[in-house]
Amino acid sequence: MPKPERTFRTDAVILRRQDFGEADRLLVLLTPEHGKFRAIAKGARKPIARKTGHVELFALVDMLIARGRELHIVTQAETRDPFLALREDLVRSTYANHLVELLDRLTTDHDTSRAEFDLLVSALGWLCSDVDPRLAARYYELRLLALAGFAPSLHYCSIGQEAIAAQDQFFSPADGGVICPDHRAGSERGSPLTLNALKTLRYMQTRSWDAVQVLHLNGALHLELERHLLAYLVYVLEQRLQSVAFLQRLRREQADHNNPGGTDNRPNQDDAG
Repeated sequence: MPKPERTFRTDAVILRRQDFGEADRLLVLLTPEHGKFRAIAKGARKPIARKTGHVELFALVDMLIARGRELHIVTQAETRDPFLALREDLVRSTYANHLVELLDRLTTDHDTSRAEFDLLVSALGWLCSDVDPRLAARYYELRLLALAGFAPSLHYCSIGQEAIAAQDQFFSPADGGVICPDHRAGSERGSPLTLNALKTLRYMQTRSWDAVQVLHLNGALHLELERHLLAYLVYVLEQRLQSVAFLQRLRREQADHNNPGGTDNRPNQDDAG
């Protein structure tokens, strides 16, 4: 069996980074062909280093990688898309961190596919547009869950397997998705799921982003979708996401700043069709 080449060129998204030694950075990279792995960008913290500015968090970078025994080495780096809006907006940056943390938790080193890479690159671009980041996050969550083999059941009762009727239902992370009122009767399984939320989840699960991005959801529907999907993610991962806790704290701080007297000034958006 031939040995792998000592160097290879690849696109990479920088998922995480931290200081390493006196002048280096330790990067966690996601690539389309080599999956997720760690690499050292030597001298990247030096102001005059060529790699400085090309190893920013969430950036899409063209890299030349030298294989190492334990850690690969970044020998060249050229930014392809810096996704600048993510560094200029704290809310969108927090959502980007959520996308990355979720992917990191659902994947193992060297085991991701091009589909996951392409999804993340697309989602980072969505967050840089004027689309509601909550919509982008929910769509990304559903797509990534499907790629990881954990897509929630939304068309059939997770217990009885019968087709779900057009009415309010219940959502149970432990059972893998929607359960009908008949199978929920007499138990504490799941939490209420409105018909509107069910239709929206189904639409997002089965449509392209081009179709989903034009949806206009009101605040209550956004919160319901977020509540159910985050509960499902916590169950699948068996742990809470740090990015979610930070986002919730950021929302509280913004709400306190915008409404010091407690008055609700949120705009009234149209509901999903």
